[in-house]
Amino acid sequence: MSAADEIEGASRSLGQLVASATAEMSALVHDEIALAKAEIRQDVKRVGLGSGAIAGAAGLAFFALPMFSMAAAYGVHALGLGLGWSFLIVGGAYVVIAMVLGLFARAKFKKVKKPVRSIASAKQTAAVLQSVKPHPRPLESGNTVDLKV
Repeated sequence: MSAADEIEGASRSLGQLVASATAEMSALVHDEIALAKAEIRQDVKRVGLGSGAIAGAAGLAFFALPMFSMAAAYGVHALGLGLGWSFLIVGGAYVVIAMVLGLFARAKFKKVKKPVRSIASAKQTAAVLQSVKPHPRPLESGNTVDLKV
C-alpha cells in the first residue's frame, strides 16, 4: 500500500470502510468456495470411476453370468471334463473376475481424500477473523475512545 493510498484510506468514511471490508470478505469466501469445489471435483471423479466399476461388476453378475456360465460350462464339458467340474471351473473364473473388479473399486475409493487445503485455508481465515479487534475511532472533538472486546 502506497503513502497516497494510506492518506486516501484515512479520509474514507466509516461506511466506505465497512463496504470495502464487506467486499473483501465476500471475495475471500468466494475464493474459499472455489478452492473447495476444485479439490472435491477430483475426488468426485474417483468416486465415479469406482462406482462405475461396481456397477459393471453387478451388471456382469446379474445379466451375463447365467447365460455365459451355461455356455462356458458346456464348452469345458466338451473338452472331456465332467459336467459338474465344468460348472465349478466357470463359476470360479467369474468369482476371480468379480474380485479383481472389487479390488479396483476399493483402490479408487481409497484415493478419495478430504479437501485438506480448503480446510486449512478456512481455519486460517477463521483464526485471523477471531483475532481482529476494532480500532479506536476519533470522536468529533478529536478524542479517541478505546473499544475493547
